[in-house]
Amino acid sequence: MLNSTEKYLRTEKLPHIWCPGCGNGIVLGAMVRAFEKIGCDQDNTVIVSGIGCSSRAAGYMDFNTLHTTHGRALAFATGIKMAKPELNVFVLMGDGDAASIGGNHLIHASRRNIDLTAIIFNNQIYGMTGGQYSPLTPLESFATTAPYHTIERSFDLPELARAAGATYIARSTTYHAAMLTNLIAAGAKHKGFSLIEAVTACPVSFGRRNKMGGGYDMLVWQKEHAVFVDKAKSMTPEQLQGKFVIGELYRTKAPEYTEVYDRLIAKAQGKSKGE
Repeated sequence: MLNSTEKYLRTEKLPHIWCPGCGNGIVLGAMVRAFEKIGCDQDNTVIVSGIGCSSRAAGYMDFNTLHTTHGRALAFATGIKMAKPELNVFVLMGDGDAASIGGNHLIHASRRNIDLTAIIFNNQIYGMTGGQYSPLTPLESFATTAPYHTIERSFDLPELARAAGATYIARSTTYHAAMLTNLIAAGAKHKGFSLIEAVTACPVSFGRRNKMGGGYDMLVWQKEHAVFVDKAKSMTPEQLQGKFVIGELYRTKAPEYTEVYDRLIAKAQGKSKGE
């Protein structure tokens, strides 16, 4: 007999292929608990993913799923939502997938405020393809493509999405898994483009090279460097240096793209009928 969340999984595909200590399984667990929380209709839901360790999560979930090309998950998801706006569409991406080759799609999905829920697995590295640094790799970190450390500042992905027009933005970690579940559920219920960043751990490609220890040690690092949003409001920039803020970071209302598009079609059809 399945428990309440196992029905959302393709259990025949388990055990998963992620490395020991990887946080992606915790993110997957947070997602299925969020689905249970909102009473997700599996037949009316599509999960789209790109390429990378995190994107393999789509294959473990018993929904209509689409494993797409690198960086193009949001483009495929946009097409699905435009064709069938009634569907619930979740988009799973890694930090490189979303912010590098897929960065342009992320900006424009945010700008359009299309009703997609994007979950970004941020392990701060290209884990699957060899440990190259990504746009979210912290400054002065080591990677296979940065043997002397990175010299590029990393994106603050929530700030990028907010500036581009996203209307729901949140961040949590695999240490704060219960919070992550609640934020994914809230993002799914929000009408408009939702971005939830899940700070996760890659002990193999990032942790070893940066001497951060194993999976447990990297969870402790998340605990020690995360600051709850309410507490962050009373802290100075100096106090927040080297930390990151977690919680619901931004929520607002704006016209949703598919609804505006439907109104435009109705207007055009009405005009043609009157001619």
